[in-house]
Amino acid sequence: MKFKRLLLTAILLSASIVMYAQAPYIFINPDDSDFTESCTSIVVGKDASIDGSVMTAHTCDSNYRTWLQIFGRKTFKPGETEPVFWGTLHNEEPFDPRNVTEKGRIPAISQTFAYLNTAYPCLNEKQLAIGETTIVGRRELVNENGLFLIEELQRIALQRFSTARDAVMLIGKLAQEYGYGDSGECLTIADKKEIWQLEIFGSGPGKPSAIWVAQRIPDDHVGISANIPRISKVDFNDSKNFLYSSDIREKTKKLGLWDGKEDFIFWKVNNGSKPFAIRDFFVLSTLAPSLNLRFDSEELPFSVKPDKKVSVRDIIALYRETYDGTEWDQTKNLSVEVTRRDRVKGEYKEVVKPISNFMSNDMRALLNHIKPGVTERVRGIAVIQCSYSHIIQLRDWLPDEIGGVAYFSFDNPAQSPRIPIYSGTISLPKSFEVCGQHRYREDAAIWAFRETNRIATINWDRTRKILEPQIIKFEDMLFEMAPTIEKRAKELIEAGETERARELLTDHTHNFASMTMKRWQELKAELWTIFARSM
Repeated sequence: MKFKRLLLTAILLSASIVMYAQAPYIFINPDDSDFTESCTSIVVGKDASIDGSVMTAHTCDSNYRTWLQIFGRKTFKPGETEPVFWGTLHNEEPFDPRNVTEKGRIPAISQTFAYLNTAYPCLNEKQLAIGETTIVGRRELVNENGLFLIEELQRIALQRFSTARDAVMLIGKLAQEYGYGDSGECLTIADKKEIWQLEIFGSGPGKPSAIWVAQRIPDDHVGISANIPRISKVDFNDSKNFLYSSDIREKTKKLGLWDGKEDFIFWKVNNGSKPFAIRDFFVLSTLAPSLNLRFDSEELPFSVKPDKKVSVRDIIALYRETYDGTEWDQTKNLSVEVTRRDRVKGEYKEVVKPISNFMSNDMRALLNHIKPGVTERVRGIAVIQCSYSHIIQLRDWLPDEIGGVAYFSFDNPAQSPRIPIYSGTISLPKSFEVCGQHRYREDAAIWAFRETNRIATINWDRTRKILEPQIIKFEDMLFEMAPTIEKRAKELIEAGETERARELLTDHTHNFASMTMKRWQELKAELWTIFARSM
C-alpha cells in the first residue's frame, strides 16, 4: 500500500514537469539554484584517442540561452574598437538587445575568424575549441568592476586565434589588463595538437585584474573539469606545461592566500576544499581503472592516462551517465516487484523502477520522508536541467573546414540525439536561433526535443526503452554517414572548391537536424499514446 501511494505521488509530481513545458515565462528550476554544479568538461589528448584526434566538451547545465548561430568573419579599419558585452547568456535571439549592455570597448583587429556562437562560444573555423565550467572560488576575489565575463573572453579568443596556447595568453592578458568581473571559471581550450586547462579568478578589491593559471594536458592523458578547481602544484619554471598571470605570486601573497614558502597549490589558493567530487572521480576511474583511484583520497591526479585509447563515442556515452547500476545510483533502493496481468501471458511479476535519476530535489525529499535514507542526491553527468551540450573533435589530418566538428545536442544529454556542426558550416537552421528558456516556442529547436524528453521522464524506466534505441540509431547513422560526407568535402577543397565543400557540410547539418527533430516529435505522440492507454 505504501508503494502504491509512493508511485501515485511520483507520477503526479513528475507530470508537473510536463506542465512546466507550457509556462510562458522563465522557469527557475529549484534544482538548478546551485550554479556551482552547472557544467562538465571532459578532454582527451591526441595520443589518448583512438584516431589521434583532440577532444574537449561542455554541458551547459543551467538556465542559460539555448539559441546558437554561426557568427561570420568581421573586418575592422585601423584604430577601430569593438564592444564587450554583459548579459548575452539570457537574451532570446541573436540580435535581441534585452538584458544585454555594452560594458566597454577594446581595440579591434583587422580580420576575425568565424565561430560557433553558443551561450559559451565553443568552436572556430580554424579548429580552436573551448569547453567551460564554473569553479566559483573565493567570494572576496570577485571584482565586478572588471570588464570581462568569461563568455566574452571565449568569444574574443575564438575570433582572434587558432592555437590553444595563444588563446590562453590572450585571455590572460585581456583579463589582467581590463579586469575580470566574473566568478571563478575553468576553460578547457583545445586545438588540433594540444589542450590547456585554464582556471581564472578575479583579483579582489582595488584595480580590477585577474589571477589565473593554465596547465597543459599531456598528449596521452584525459582530464575533466566539473565545477571544482583542479590545478594543483604550479611549476613556475616549466613554461612548456604552465602559464600564469604575471604577478600571481605577489598578488596572492598580498591577499594572504599564499605564504610564499610552501608549494604553490592553486586549488588551495583559490578554494581550499577537496579538488574533486563524484563526476571527476567517476570519469577518471572509469577511463583508468588500473590506477585504483579512491573516492576518499585528498586529491586525484590532474589528468590520467586511460587504460585503453578512447573514441569520441566513448566520450559521448560518458555524457549520458547517471551511474545506473553503480553504488552512486540514486534509484538503487527504489525498485519493486509488481504483479501484472496480461491476456496472453496471464499473471506475471515484473521488477520496476518508477523513479529515475532525474528526480527533483522535492521528489527526493518526499521519498526520504516516507522512508528515511532511501535515496541520496548524487550529481550525475547527464542532468535534466541541461540547456545544451557538445563534444568537439579536432583532427589535424583534415582541412580545418572538416577537421573540427561539434557533436551538439539540446536539452538532457541522456535523452537527446547529437547533431554534427563542422568548423566549415556556414549556417544553422533558423529554429536554432531561437532560445527556448523564456517561454514555450514551437519555432525554437530545443522544444522539439524538450517536450518529448519531459514526457519520457514521467516513467523513464519504461520510456527509456523507446528513446535510447533512437539515440543510438541516430548516433550510428551520424558516424556511418560522416566518412562519405567528409571524403566528398575534402575532394572539393582539394579541387579548389572550398565554398561548395562548406555548402555540403552545411546541408548535412541541416538535414541531420531536420531528421532528429522530426523523429522526436513523432516520439512525443507515441509516448502520449502509451500513457493515455495505461493511466
